[in-house]
Amino acid sequence: MRKSLLLIDGEWVNPSGGEFLTKLNPSTGEQLGQFASATPDDVGRAVDAAYDAQRSWEKLTSVERARYIWRTIEIIRSRRSELEELLVEEVGKPAREAAQEVDGVLDQLTYYAEMARKIIGDVVEGTKPDRVILQYRVPYGVVAAITPWNFPAGMIARKVGPALVTGNTVVLKPSSDTPFVGEWLARAFQESGLPRGVLNFVTGRGSIIGSAMTANRKVALITLTGETGTGKEVMASAANSMAKVILELGGKAPFMVWRDADLELAARVLMWAKYWNAGQSCIAAERLFVHADVYDAFMRRFLELTSSLRVGDPRRNEMGPLINGGQLKKVSEMVDVARRDGLRVLYGGSRPSLPPPLSGGYHYLPTILEGNDQSSAVFREEIFGPVLPAMKVDGDFGRMIELANDSIYGLASYLFTKDLSLAMRAAREIKFGELYVNMPGPEATQGYHTGFRMSGQAGENSRHGVLEYTKIKNVYFDYGANPLEGEVIPPYS
Repeated sequence: MRKSLLLIDGEWVNPSGGEFLTKLNPSTGEQLGQFASATPDDVGRAVDAAYDAQRSWEKLTSVERARYIWRTIEIIRSRRSELEELLVEEVGKPAREAAQEVDGVLDQLTYYAEMARKIIGDVVEGTKPDRVILQYRVPYGVVAAITPWNFPAGMIARKVGPALVTGNTVVLKPSSDTPFVGEWLARAFQESGLPRGVLNFVTGRGSIIGSAMTANRKVALITLTGETGTGKEVMASAANSMAKVILELGGKAPFMVWRDADLELAARVLMWAKYWNAGQSCIAAERLFVHADVYDAFMRRFLELTSSLRVGDPRRNEMGPLINGGQLKKVSEMVDVARRDGLRVLYGGSRPSLPPPLSGGYHYLPTILEGNDQSSAVFREEIFGPVLPAMKVDGDFGRMIELANDSIYGLASYLFTKDLSLAMRAAREIKFGELYVNMPGPEATQGYHTGFRMSGQAGENSRHGVLEYTKIKNVYFDYGANPLEGEVIPPYS
């Protein structure tokens, strides 16, 4: 049985309230371990530690700070099998997907460490020949990093890496569904030799400690990957200190198959886009639009592939469980509502029949629904599970774009066509932060990951994402012999 603690000011400690919460294995429903339930006082001490450590951390050069990330990379690489196994146990990821996530962690941290020599400001011409404006990139200060359960290792790397290399200190709170992955990575960073207080780690109920992080006036930047509702709460809380927010929130990605598409390619990519991590991804395909001319042929092939997908033990199958009982209940209820709304179940629509102990887990069959409009909740609300509503689309390309854009979300989108002009038109007209043309995701570390509308604010990854963790300080400098010459100021004697 695992038991995780809190990391505050360089020390692993018990929660001040003495309470521990239970984490269940999503594949079986059995207890996996216990993790600390932090109190607001614990969070306050963690923020204070980060605040006190930040001043000396900022004085290091970015190259010196990056050395700690390079050491962390080596620690993870030397023990990666431990992290992979933890992702299988705690999230229910198939073994191959767990290995891919660890690859992503190493890729991201390498990118951020390499950015150390590329964090540059500007020198701007002043208003006179002997004047110059120096624009420095400086850290915000204390970063509150709140990470999700669906890619718990990758999201920690995405937030902690750029925060540290740019001179910020961090208070990290992982999801209560993945405390052990969070602790494992926090220990890896600590073992790199990070100074006390540079990285702090707290776990517990978001309802109890969330506002203690986001409303604390010493927190200068809040980065959250999570639900849109949570993002709204964070924005409201951040108003207390005017902290900057970086938000990656919900998605409702359209998957568009035009009549000239390579149907085999599109069907195979859709298998990834829908069933990767059991559909629990912000960039997962959540709506399928197929042109009427190829609808029957495409759906026939996609159904064949879906029916071959093995569900169950993530160590031996292609798709594992949903993360918890609440998520299983939500997905099941959305399918029930879709049935009442008149959508037809083409495949799945229920839990699989599995032997013990898997029968106690949160498994759901890959499910394909068919409807003819987007009024049902299954077309409008984020499912976050292996359920896909499909629609046959008549008319011109503009109609497909119109259907795709008809969403409050705007994170990822997919298009399959051999017509370059249509692809370029979609690039102009699609109202999403990302468009994948004739290819699968996920987003690349060097690509700026950002969402429109209710999918978030700002973004992460790429040099643009790294610079989100900095602000610009302007220094106006006059180096001439007579600085006041020509200035319109009162003639004080």
